[in-house]
Amino acid sequence: MADIERLIQVIEPEAQALGFELVRVKMIASEAGDGGQALQIMAEDPATGQLVIEQCAALSRRVSERLDALEEEGTVLVPGAYHLEVSSPGIDRPLTRAQDFARWTGHEAKIALTEKVQGHRNLRGPLVRIEGELVTVDDNRAGEVSFPRNLIHSAKLVLTDALIAATQPLDTQGVEDVIETEEEESNS
Repeated sequence: MADIERLIQVIEPEAQALGFELVRVKMIASEAGDGGQALQIMAEDPATGQLVIEQCAALSRRVSERLDALEEEGTVLVPGAYHLEVSSPGIDRPLTRAQDFARWTGHEAKIALTEKVQGHRNLRGPLVRIEGELVTVDDNRAGEVSFPRNLIHSAKLVLTDALIAATQPLDTQGVEDVIETEEEESNS
C-alpha cells in the first residue's frame, strides 16, 4: 500500500517548482481493467485553475524522474506495478483543500462523509461557507449542515450552468497537435 502522505511530500515540491498547486494525490484502480493501479495526481496552475496538456506532461516527467531516483536509492513509495496519471481537476473538480471550499462557495457540491452528521452521510447542495475546518452546506433535503472537514470521504463540485459560467474556459491550445500512436506489444 502506498503512503499517500509521503508521496505528497515528494510530489508537492515538484509541482511547486513548475508553479503549480497540488490538488490531490490518490492511488486508484487502473482504468485499463488489468487489475493494476494508478498513481493519480491532480494539479492546477493558480492563474487558470487548470493544467493544459504541456503542463501535465511537464509535471509527469518531473514526478516520474523523482520517483525513479528515489527507487534507485532504495526508497520505494509505490510497491508493485503502477502507472502515473497527471491531470487537471476539471470543471466538476474534487474539493480537497480548505481553499477549494472557500473559492467555490455558492456552488453546488456533492459530499460523502465518513460518518453521519445530523442524520446524513451524503449531502448535496450549495457550499455556504468554511470557517477554520468547519464546512457548511445547504443540503437539498436537510437544510444547513455543518461538519468538520476531516469527516469528508469525498467531495466534488456538481456540473451546473452557474459553475460553467464561473469557470474560465479550458485552454485547448495544442490539442489538435497531439498525435496518438499505437504502442507495440512486446513479447517479453
